[in-house]
Amino acid sequence: MSLNSKFPTIFLCVMGVLASSAQKCGRPPLQLNRIVGGMDAMDGAWPWQVDVQTQTSGHICGASIITEKWVLSAAHCFPNPSDVSSYIIYAGRYQLNGLNLHESSHRIRKVVIPEGYVEPHRGGDLALVELSSPVTWSDYVSPICLPSSGTLFPAGMPCYVTGWGNIRDNVPLPGVGTLQEVQVPIISQSSCQAMYQLNPVEQVDILFDMICAGLQEGGKDSCQGDSGGPLVCKMVNGTWVQAGVVSFGLDCARENQPGVYTRLTSYSDFIKSTVPGIQLFGRANRNWYEMTAVLYSCLSTLVILFH
Repeated sequence: MSLNSKFPTIFLCVMGVLASSAQKCGRPPLQLNRIVGGMDAMDGAWPWQVDVQTQTSGHICGASIITEKWVLSAAHCFPNPSDVSSYIIYAGRYQLNGLNLHESSHRIRKVVIPEGYVEPHRGGDLALVELSSPVTWSDYVSPICLPSSGTLFPAGMPCYVTGWGNIRDNVPLPGVGTLQEVQVPIISQSSCQAMYQLNPVEQVDILFDMICAGLQEGGKDSCQGDSGGPLVCKMVNGTWVQAGVVSFGLDCARENQPGVYTRLTSYSDFIKSTVPGIQLFGRANRNWYEMTAVLYSCLSTLVILFH
């Protein structure tokens, strides 16, 4: 075999390495700048955000893409997880009522929720949703990283929540319904519990599998219709990692009532045992392993070719 005849193999091998790193989780391909108290997001800024709809009600929840065939949402978005025939998942969507050039629609194969889930206030408000058809990666559709159990999201860490929910209590998103984003800091579990204990009407227990984000004075928060959507934080290496799933709150953006999210670090084992092949963000980043595997395969091929 001549050197020229080996070039196609070398080219394909190099392209394989590039492809393996092209869809890094938590890295929006467009790298654009960045709800209640929020603002319009830019198209493509949050490429993992998806819209959960039913044929009868339209938009009901948000979710996030975690692999080509799985999205992550909240259990309360699927009150009957054994019957998902009416659900439609939209990836690459930017406006609820506008033209979305980059979107695709997908039916649901199955929904998996933690055993023992009853309702959001009692924890376990998490849903792993398998799509009937895979999404196609693009500048507008890519996955978010999920955290390993040891990943830390300290109090005060600035994070973002995104969605198409109400802009105030019982006030829906107007016009074409552009995806909203709002920056909210993480609140420690003890501080969040103390805030909710100030409510004389309804006491809320902040459980071990919950994480809070927002402002003590209110004004910025997720709201009805944002449920199931992602709370994401930018790590020191520039990777976006999802810290929580929009779960519940008392009203929206009220003083001493920050948003409560399902804490994903509490469900790392559940996620790994449910979603085939998923690697969680931590000391062992999945992108490094994927790229290393392809590189090893390439080197082995080249050694055989030039032996």
